[in-house]
Amino acid sequence: MSGEPHTNRLIHERSPYLLQHAYNPVDWYPWGEEAFSKARSENKLIFLSIGYSTCHWCHVMEHESFENPSIAAILNQHFVSIKVDREERPDVDRVYMLFVQSTTGSGGWPMSVFLTPTIQPFLGGTYYPPDDRYGRPGFGSLLTRLAEVWAKQPDKIIEQSDRFTEAIQSHLVSANGKGVSAPRADWLDLGFQQLAQGFDSDEGGFSPAPKFPRPAVFNFLFRYWYRTGSDKAREMALFSLKKMAKGGMFDHLGGGFHRYSVDARWHVPHFEKMLYDQAQLTVAFLEAFQISEDHWFAQIARETLGYIKRDLTSPEGGFYSAEDADSLPAEDSDHKREGAFYVWTADEINACLTPDEATVFRRVFGVEEAGNVSGTSDPHGELARQNVLFKQSEPDLVAKLTGKSGDVVEQLLASAQKKLFMVRARRPRPHLDDKIVTAWNGMTISAFAKAYQVLGEVEHLQVAQRAADFLQRHLYQKRLLRSYREGPSSIFAFAEDYTFLIQSLLDLYEADFDTRWLRWAGELQVQMGALFADPKGGYFSTEEGAPDILFRLRDDHDGAEPAANSVAAMNLLRLGWIFDRTEFRDAAQRIMTSSAAILERSPVAVPQMLAALCGLLAEPVQVVIATRNKNSEPLIRAIGPLFLPDKIVLCADADDPWLSQHVPALKGMGLIDDKAAAYVCQHFACELPVVTAEELVERLRRSGSKG
Repeated sequence: MSGEPHTNRLIHERSPYLLQHAYNPVDWYPWGEEAFSKARSENKLIFLSIGYSTCHWCHVMEHESFENPSIAAILNQHFVSIKVDREERPDVDRVYMLFVQSTTGSGGWPMSVFLTPTIQPFLGGTYYPPDDRYGRPGFGSLLTRLAEVWAKQPDKIIEQSDRFTEAIQSHLVSANGKGVSAPRADWLDLGFQQLAQGFDSDEGGFSPAPKFPRPAVFNFLFRYWYRTGSDKAREMALFSLKKMAKGGMFDHLGGGFHRYSVDARWHVPHFEKMLYDQAQLTVAFLEAFQISEDHWFAQIARETLGYIKRDLTSPEGGFYSAEDADSLPAEDSDHKREGAFYVWTADEINACLTPDEATVFRRVFGVEEAGNVSGTSDPHGELARQNVLFKQSEPDLVAKLTGKSGDVVEQLLASAQKKLFMVRARRPRPHLDDKIVTAWNGMTISAFAKAYQVLGEVEHLQVAQRAADFLQRHLYQKRLLRSYREGPSSIFAFAEDYTFLIQSLLDLYEADFDTRWLRWAGELQVQMGALFADPKGGYFSTEEGAPDILFRLRDDHDGAEPAANSVAAMNLLRLGWIFDRTEFRDAAQRIMTSSAAILERSPVAVPQMLAALCGLLAEPVQVVIATRNKNSEPLIRAIGPLFLPDKIVLCADADDPWLSQHVPALKGMGLIDDKAAAYVCQHFACELPVVTAEELVERLRRSGSKG
């Protein structure tokens, strides 16, 4: 029918990122045999474009090049064009990111890679402008030149792709052949020293701008402090978290964290919000609260979970992936702007608030008439005269400056924040990536389960249980699946999906003591071993024999998301502690042994692995609670506020015999004089039971004293 918009094959996909490109004039294919077969039969090069739906420069390249009819014509005539959502296919992303990084020295998204018809890469980069600029070749001229070379000198390209493929394969074999050292405590010390060398003592964080949160760093530093008593480790972590949450990285009206800060003081963020950041940072702030007993850290965790519940939770209970950085400044605008949903002019704030509210709010959050963003933090001028809210002054200081009482200032501030949140809610929202990713949902279940343990607020437990039920119903069909959007995807889960889900089930068991979570975690661990195990120790990211993957890779970097092996090491330790099974502990140790090359050279790259190493070298504390009322038992509630990273908590429930069958040491641990009792054990040798929360806390603090 005339008038209908042109669509390509991506219109049949479920990924929000692929659907964003379904109306491009480019004849896109999803990753798969249909595209590969066309490339082989027509002897065409493949253009592979990888990104994700909330990626700013992906949007730019789409608008400039993929919506450009002349560039689309070149692609359609000379190439088979494939579009991949990196969040849906992290395996494909990792393979070609390794190629791009090894040949160019850097990587990122959009990732643009040129392949032979046999999917071997020979040229790659990230963003290409449509014309020659920024010192980069124009995309159109690059396509034309590559088409000419392929037509006239295909052997040149094939030879180059073979050489790169062989070099990468040789590197992987060599890297996997290293790592023969048994785990050592001095790796922890070296990791701490490397972090301390990069620490910004003025603004927090461990790198110059741009500053990214890497929550695994906090996991390690807190455990290193717990193990060694290093005040510096504790303070570096607490100071960085405080600076981050007081800056513009944190959404002071709606809760949650933006992706990263473009400046050194955490003020101006890249406004994208990712589920995996919210989940991991929530856990970091909960642990900061346990360690410092400062309720401010707990409040940041609550507000972050509040954002997830309000804006990233599906009606069925799963968690959505992300919200974009860009949005329309107004309904009648035709151009999206970064941060438009979040920033304010002074006039907008004055118009929404009473004079007293405006005075207090502007002083607390650093609002200025001319805007508070410098040019260096806003190279494209999108934030001119705008204010990014950050905690410039504490309310007690504003009380002194304005002559108002502290209570009045707090009331005015709360009223102002509520009004501005309501006004902001009427703005056009950023794009929501409503894909439900198993790995990230696992992280988020952990965050809610731990929030219940630490804060005792039952609504957090209910959210975690509902999400776990959702994953079990919709994404576990004899095999675990990667994602869900309008139904389960056809893509099987990767190692990271297994590790984060297993972690979350262990955390959820310690929140509600329902043994079905332990049983499922055990099933998943067995399946993970069958699918991904590396004979040398640890796990590959993808299963053996995947037909559309050039290389089986092991992820060896704890970045925005910890590597699967780092999380698996901790999971295996916990499973070993729970079931007193040495094979689990041995498997955890083999992961570290097989990762010895990076642990000896640059342990700062794997802080989550270092956190697991702390556990491997520790004396675990096992707490068994015998009770008839596991939902509100004071002995259980007393444990949650304590920072005890090397502990497991089990419930000896006479009505659920499964655990005592699988953990024989639980037999004989029962009520004392018909009262609930707690047994504190190390190496399954237990002290005399206690029956009061006060005695239990004292016993646990003594067992966990720093050495």
